[in-house]
Amino acid sequence: MRRNTQIWMVLAGLLLALVLLPGMGVEAEYGINWSATFYDTPNLTGTPTSVSGINGLNFNWGAGQPIVNGVPVLALTDNFSARFTSVQTFVDGTYEFVVASDDGVRVLIDGVTVWDQFVGRALTTDTFTRVMTAGSHTLTVEYFEGIDQAILQFQWFLQGTGGTTPIPGVTATPLSTAVPPLTVQVVNVKGLSLRTGPYLGASLIGVARPGTAYAPLARNSDEGTYTWFKITIGEKTGWVSGRYLEITGDPNSVPVETTIFQQLSNPTSTGVMGAPRSVMNFRVRPSQRTTRLSQIPWGGEVEILGRTIQGGNNHWFLVRYEGVVGWIYAPYVAIYGDINLVPVY
Repeated sequence: MRRNTQIWMVLAGLLLALVLLPGMGVEAEYGINWSATFYDTPNLTGTPTSVSGINGLNFNWGAGQPIVNGVPVLALTDNFSARFTSVQTFVDGTYEFVVASDDGVRVLIDGVTVWDQFVGRALTTDTFTRVMTAGSHTLTVEYFEGIDQAILQFQWFLQGTGGTTPIPGVTATPLSTAVPPLTVQVVNVKGLSLRTGPYLGASLIGVARPGTAYAPLARNSDEGTYTWFKITIGEKTGWVSGRYLEITGDPNSVPVETTIFQQLSNPTSTGVMGAPRSVMNFRVRPSQRTTRLSQIPWGGEVEILGRTIQGGNNHWFLVRYEGVVGWIYAPYVAIYGDINLVPVY
């Protein structure tokens, strides 16, 4: 009889643990059942749009419009704001709160402001600690997006209990480390080319510099050797090679995106012709890292269908040779016709 009593006490302790330790589940780290009100201004005023049933504040909208639960909530991509609210259950203890945003963010607990960085800024991760009493607490996160990237992540982690009596027979599961939003930064070079496509020969449109964390919008490994990431620098969006990037987070969480270069199987004729002045490697994409289709002999006639630009000069040509479409290096090709009729990619 005594043994049965002990078993029931352990089972009761386990059930009590499930009630008192909701913050130890993965889902509870971000919170569940948030509601939000979005505004078409950056200062929490204007026309409201309400959304409910949000399980976790973990958004990376890039340079696009805000999407929640798979549905766009505003037509805007910049200069909007939102207020997120939920009631969450805590055990008695000290918590570390982690909030990352681009641009501004403000956190309130039970109506009291506990963190305020409601200012325009690049992606920044902040942490603060707070002692929470056992029970339900109202959390409010206010966010605004200025220009460029739109990112918001909010979560919390129990650091240590305060005054809570340990439950016999129950071992608490170790808490995970906070995971920051996925970013990439340039390393080991002074600048990294921003190109129109994920290839060494794509047109050069800008330069990514060290010291800035960029939020990748997409990834592409069509070149084969390195994964390229799509980022925005100022008003330009393009691709940078992963060879010189330091990646924070899981790159597999970034969606794979195809590009126009992978869709140019039968482009429209331009009437412009070319003739290589040397034996040319004929490749599937504008990069020496991609598959070689064949070689084009010196003087072989090709139809020029597209081109990339670097430093104001033609860099690679998209050509048709013997019925096959591919790319050749432009500086060694004589041009016959008006090259301005050939589209730039």
